[in-house]
Amino acid sequence: MKLKNISNVLMIVHMRDDFEGISVFLEVVEAGGFAKAAERLSLSRSAVAKTIGRIEERLGIKLFQRTTRRHNLTEEGHIYYERCVRALEEVRAGQSVLEFGRFNVRGKLKIIMPTLLGRYCVEPFLLDLASEYEELELDLRFSDLEQNLVAERFDLAVRNGLDRELPSYLNVRKIAIQNKVLCASPSYLARCGPIYTLEDIRHHDALVYWKNEQPCLWNFCDTGVTEFKLPPKWRLQFDNQEAMADAALRGMGVACLPRWLIHNHLKEGRLVPLLEKLPLASQDIYAIWPETKFMSARLSLTIDMLSDHLGKTVNFDRSLAS
Repeated sequence: MKLKNISNVLMIVHMRDDFEGISVFLEVVEAGGFAKAAERLSLSRSAVAKTIGRIEERLGIKLFQRTTRRHNLTEEGHIYYERCVRALEEVRAGQSVLEFGRFNVRGKLKIIMPTLLGRYCVEPFLLDLASEYEELELDLRFSDLEQNLVAERFDLAVRNGLDRELPSYLNVRKIAIQNKVLCASPSYLARCGPIYTLEDIRHHDALVYWKNEQPCLWNFCDTGVTEFKLPPKWRLQFDNQEAMADAALRGMGVACLPRWLIHNHLKEGRLVPLLEKLPLASQDIYAIWPETKFMSARLSLTIDMLSDHLGKTVNFDRSLAS
């Protein structure tokens, strides 16, 4: 059989992804016979012989010249062996590349995150990660506006809640839950009166967070199962929660803020929590990334790290105040 015909046969085998028996064939060649190959592979001699027979039948060639003591390769068998060795080397090289990329954290990640949550809760972990893995490159962006991850070439986004269903080409994973607190300063409550019920809030000035061109309403849980929203009246609105916290500290009104942001203010009495028996609905935090067939080690590790640690950060003792 001519080399051209052998190449065509091998192409057909490759296209069918039919590599059954190749490892057995290589072992027979390297062992010098069916019996030794069977011993090395922990198979019966008959099983090895049948495997080789199926390959020969599929290819339409004889791979071995059989003698009583040894199995020598035919000319076609030599060609097939050389191609199989090359193919196996390519497969192993490909696996090494993937495994190196998967288990060695290196390369660049472009990440977008909310301004305050990112700055005070997410960024510290990412900097720790960059310190640990010296070949990791981070491009960190901060914005409260929703970005097109694919068009802007972002590898990962961290988002507070999801306002709509994501397109199918994006993957999403909930990585933390952010608790919120309704609060006001003692000076404001002394001036404008206490708040004991939801109805009381309707008579107070609200400090409202504005996102995606609309106010973020206050979602309360009545029994931990259902939710209802309170549309507060407001005079002051903000697109930055840090600025809103400053206004609350100055006695300008009632605010709904993340607990991590005002933890020290609550602890030291500068802000007073309100309606604690009627808690605000928590807000889920998500990791979002474009669909990819093979996730890199740097992306996988980053998402896992945030999932393991971010929840503890946003609900415990990490805040702006010192």
